[in-house]
Amino acid sequence: MIRPVPADLTLNFPPDFVWGVATSAFQIEGAAAEDGKGPSIWDDFCRVQGVIADASNGNIACDHYHRWSDDLDLLASLGVGAYRFSVSWPRVRPGGAGAWNPKGLDFYERLVDGLLERGIQPYLTLNHWDLPAELQATGGWGNRDTTQRFVEYALGVDTRLGDRVKAITTHNEPWVIAVLGHKRGVFAPGIKSRAVAMQVAHHLLLSHGMALNALRAQGCKAKLGIVLNLSPMHPATTSAQDLAKTELEDGLLLRWYLDPLFKGRYPTDVLEHLGPDVPLVQHGDMATIATPMDFLGINYYSRSVVSATRPWDVHQSGREVTEMGWEVYPEGLTELLLRVHHDYPVPPIYVTENGGAFKDECINGRVHDPLRTDYIARHIAAVAEAIRQGVPMAGYMVWSLLDNFEWASGYAKRFGIVHVDYATQRRTLKDSALWYRTFLHHQSAQSMHSEPAPTPASETEWNTVALGA
Repeated sequence: MIRPVPADLTLNFPPDFVWGVATSAFQIEGAAAEDGKGPSIWDDFCRVQGVIADASNGNIACDHYHRWSDDLDLLASLGVGAYRFSVSWPRVRPGGAGAWNPKGLDFYERLVDGLLERGIQPYLTLNHWDLPAELQATGGWGNRDTTQRFVEYALGVDTRLGDRVKAITTHNEPWVIAVLGHKRGVFAPGIKSRAVAMQVAHHLLLSHGMALNALRAQGCKAKLGIVLNLSPMHPATTSAQDLAKTELEDGLLLRWYLDPLFKGRYPTDVLEHLGPDVPLVQHGDMATIATPMDFLGINYYSRSVVSATRPWDVHQSGREVTEMGWEVYPEGLTELLLRVHHDYPVPPIYVTENGGAFKDECINGRVHDPLRTDYIARHIAAVAEAIRQGVPMAGYMVWSLLDNFEWASGYAKRFGIVHVDYATQRRTLKDSALWYRTFLHHQSAQSMHSEPAPTPASETEWNTVALGA
């Protein structure tokens, strides 16, 4: 049963609260080998038989590299104040080191300037998983030398764009890179080693701190931070085994990243659990990792329910479940934000990704997606509740602007509030996008103490929101 979307579109948010949408380079840009771009580990991974559900790749994706201007017009039509995007490291420095690619840097300069011309603040992510393949050939994130290459990359991007972007995120979801990419092997680069995964996690955190120090020394004007994927951990039962397993999983997902960032140490229970697979930590590393940040980004999609004996059946909760098999659990976002605020001395927090994959069809130029609209509305309400209880929230960004290449799921899962017909590249605003636009109109009107914009989308609006190929 679909819960009704909250009728109150004027939830109480601070006037400087940032509203936006998010994407990543590999998932939307395409142009995989154009204008001097080098290969990434995801380009290589997509060529491995059987690892991508529909045997697809990111060669074309949403063709954003060529359609960026129209996509920015679409962004502006939504009324968002911020756009979180990532730079493709192999597009701007194809080998990960060595020569820079002027055409790649020019692309992001056009993108940033285009955002500013439309009144949208750029929120730039340096590493959204697409490590240059040449660096992987020398050990990738398992090689400590890659931390130095990342610092060089960060400084180069800042030199070109740092005076115009609002914020720079070092890494997006280091847990995903470490665990899915290096322990389970289901994401690029497809390695299956817990020891390598934990060393990768350490090097990602270390390079984050190194980059922050180097960027500030260079005079970077942007706010600096990192983005973590976090979930509250709930035991499936009250048994001692489930409670112990839940605490360990909490340590591996949350505390392994939050503790070093904000307390300068790894959690003792996780170190004991890892045994011989603990990462090599050099003198001074932990102090570098704990370099103060200007913001923390949190990506939230669902809670985790932990059982020590068997996998938890997500359907037994009786709640909606997304196409990714994730339970819709908005109250978990409030719980998570309160916990992080209570346990750590966090800077202002952004929800940098939040959204759901659902089955969508474009029929007669319209895409009805009530489940996604409801998902977004209820999670925004969860953020409002966190603010009411004192959490220093700075912004919220929907994942994602566009349907796109969803990593190992290929193009089978659609997260976008904008439908993409991959055969024609036609973009169509879904109902969720129209709801978000209306919500943002109300937020803007409220902050300016003016009359709110009309709530309903007219038939004329419905017929003009699709952008052609």
